[in-house]
Amino acid sequence: MSDDSVPADHVVTDENGDGGNAAPIEEHLKSKSTWLRLVFMIIFYVLASVATLVASVVVALGFLWVLFTGETNDQLRRTGQGIASYVYQIIQYLTYNSEEKPFPFDAEWPAPKADLDVDDSDK
Repeated sequence: MSDDSVPADHVVTDENGDGGNAAPIEEHLKSKSTWLRLVFMIIFYVLASVATLVASVVVALGFLWVLFTGETNDQLRRTGQGIASYVYQIIQYLTYNSEEKPFPFDAEWPAPKADLDVDDSDK
């Protein structure tokens, strides 16, 4: 046995240590699409913060509605569902789980789920 043999699972790398497959970091740093995505990420982070504030108002109004009427308000429920779906779209984009930009750029405003139109039987 000689010490010159390379194990089967050993990856041979070039002098950059990237296996010759990845682009140099300079190319990533100069990529306009990466920096443009950062701009969109900042915009969507601000929009998610505003949406969270609006959702807080919807939550408070929904609670007060139930407190004084004993029933849920379907318009508030649909609004809350839309805001929750919108924030979910933003988080998907921010975490690189989606390349589609949320509303108002690539995607439409999320439609409420069909099950919200059904009356609750556990009131």
